[in-house]
Amino acid sequence: MATAVLARPARSLINVVQCVRLIRTQATVMFAKENYEYDLVVIGGGSGGLACAKQAVQLGAKVAVLDFVKPSPRGTKWGLGGTCVNVGCIPKKLMHQASLLGEAIHDSQPYGWQLPDPAAIRHDWATLTESVQNHIKSVNWVTRVDLRDQKVEYVNGLGYFKDDHTVVAVMKNQTERELRAKHVVIAVGGRPRYPDIPGAAEYGITSDDIFSLPQAPGRTLLVGAGYIGLECAGFLKGLGYDVSVMVRSILLRGFDQQMATMVGDSMVEKGIRFHHRSRPLAVEKQPDGRLLVRYETVDEAGTASNGEDVFDTVLFAIGRQAETGTLKLANAGVVTAEGGKSDKLEVDETDHRTNVPHIYAVGDVLYRKPELTPVAIHAGRIIARRLFGGSEERMDYADVATTVFTPLEYGCVGLSEEAAEAAHGKDGIEVYHAYYKPTEFFVPQRSVRYCYLKAVALREGNQRVLGLHFLGPAAGEVIQGFAAALKCGLTMQVLRNTVGIHPTVAEEFTRLAITKSSGLDPTPATCCS
Repeated sequence: MATAVLARPARSLINVVQCVRLIRTQATVMFAKENYEYDLVVIGGGSGGLACAKQAVQLGAKVAVLDFVKPSPRGTKWGLGGTCVNVGCIPKKLMHQASLLGEAIHDSQPYGWQLPDPAAIRHDWATLTESVQNHIKSVNWVTRVDLRDQKVEYVNGLGYFKDDHTVVAVMKNQTERELRAKHVVIAVGGRPRYPDIPGAAEYGITSDDIFSLPQAPGRTLLVGAGYIGLECAGFLKGLGYDVSVMVRSILLRGFDQQMATMVGDSMVEKGIRFHHRSRPLAVEKQPDGRLLVRYETVDEAGTASNGEDVFDTVLFAIGRQAETGTLKLANAGVVTAEGGKSDKLEVDETDHRTNVPHIYAVGDVLYRKPELTPVAIHAGRIIARRLFGGSEERMDYADVATTVFTPLEYGCVGLSEEAAEAAHGKDGIEVYHAYYKPTEFFVPQRSVRYCYLKAVALREGNQRVLGLHFLGPAAGEVIQGFAAALKCGLTMQVLRNTVGIHPTVAEEFTRLAITKSSGLDPTPATCCS
């Protein structure tokens, strides 16, 4: 009996010990889960990733940014800042400006400037690329200093997931460093694709290479007619090079197709050749170093024929692919879009979460979202504010303005005419349009044939504006202001009641009065009435 009495407290003591051990084990596991080195790790040092990182630090988070540039097939590499700074928006705009300055030289003589024969003036490619690269390097440096000043840790390593909270950075010397984070943002962006044809990667280049190309491009073939291909074709022609564009199907897919056709026609007027319904079959290097391109063209009847031509440079601009292939997403449980078939990431519309709750994505890596620097920056900041600032903001991807920097620039915001018709029916929309004559084009007698704009609006009521499209000089500057108005619910009534600034090209939107449905001629008779 005494033995039985003594056994009860012994068993109770054992149970207590077991409970304490269990609590300690659970606490250890919980501590390990919460013992993160960083509140946030951002994989990718481009515009969206950096904006997210800096905003998070300003809200009190401990943040690290991983960035590493894999050289292009031609060996081109660059510094911190991502595509926009190094091989995108910034160098593109600078080379576009160089091209416009060349045109201005020819325009200046009728304005009274006495110059040597403009036909004898030549452009120096080496000077341009040196100036552009010097500017880029200065931005790289300022970006690194800014990260240091804001206490964002910069890790120059290629990142991949070990698990859903652990990111591994592969350093230059191939050593690895593990970073544990409570939250991770994927902001790796994308890189240009090459076609799967002989000689493409061996002898061709992409937008990764053109802005630092050591030799003048000479006679150039652009393969692809998206905005990157057309912009590169435009500035190269403006700098004096012989340029051809190979188009598989349509120009500027995803843009208003009337405007896209006019962009192409304006480039033909500048002397750029287009090979429509064509695709390259092979690129072969000749003994003299030039490139023989074999290609196929299909006529409107569907009959294919082969051709060939020789170029100094072949630039592929056939699209971009997300840099998710090296992330080892499966280790973190992240699934790409289309059930894993896509290289891009689908995120929750509210907070940019992937299918893993604490892993987010931003920028060009997103599935079916605008691949634009300001979009990535805006979304990156919102992610940080939601995570660390208690914000309930949501990224609005509707009505994002953009500009294609072709020789005659094309700016737009809102719906294309095709998209508006699909959404509201042909009878549900009205299209106001006009040709116009920029004042600065008069004296040098520059062509105004393709200076054109239109507003796509609902037909009923005050006619809410659904989309604005502008082809002409300074299109980006023009469309930016109207983008804000469109976001505020701009109507044709308000637009017509707005007094324009004269003489400007932007005021042409306030003068729109002729509709396509009226059948009237949208060509103005005079600029001042």
